[in-house]
Amino acid sequence: MGRRARPKEGLDTELADLPADLRWREWMGRVEAVIFASPEPVTREALARVVGRDCSIDLLIDDLREELRGRPYELVSIAGGWQHRTRKNFAEAIRSAIGAGSDGRALSQAEALILACIAYYQPITRGELSGFFGKEVSRDTIGRLRGLGFIASGPRSPQPGAPYTYVTTKAFLSHFGLEMLRDLRDMEALEDAGLLSKDKMLAGEFPDPLAEGPNDREKQVGLVSRE
Repeated sequence: MGRRARPKEGLDTELADLPADLRWREWMGRVEAVIFASPEPVTREALARVVGRDCSIDLLIDDLREELRGRPYELVSIAGGWQHRTRKNFAEAIRSAIGAGSDGRALSQAEALILACIAYYQPITRGELSGFFGKEVSRDTIGRLRGLGFIASGPRSPQPGAPYTYVTTKAFLSHFGLEMLRDLRDMEALEDAGLLSKDKMLAGEFPDPLAEGPNDREKQVGLVSRE
């Protein structure tokens, strides 16, 4: 009989043979490499697989952020994880050089308002959205927001016919630079600015997004892309 192949050893996460300072540097390198290589935000659970059991991921992240001070990119908490993002003040330079940023996900004023309503009042049905705006929210609009990955089907509503509700997704959080939904702009501030009021929408007094001027409605309702 041939000799049985020796099983491959797993990743040494504890690094017990290294001095403490070198162990910490190795963990920092691993965490940064994983985040750099991932196209999506990397969760705490994923990072925990490459460091020791007693390693503080939060302290590692703090040290990595400190090292990135003054660099054109940063490490951000987003959509329940961490991701490298180019700093906003370099956006124009990037667009001028390589045209990045025109990924087809720019929202119209109407789409931004509808997405904001879903974000604040989810889970919500298309019929409820139509009632808020005083006109039908089309299936095409919902389909585009779904196609962009910003919304998904939620639980069925207890209303007659049990229509589907809509909720925002992790892609929504990532695109707009939010770690969680509670990072959305404060509802009271939006109401004070006259931009978002459930009472006004229910009374049919919500401003018609199709009649708005050229103002950037995404920015007004707090939905500003961070990508």
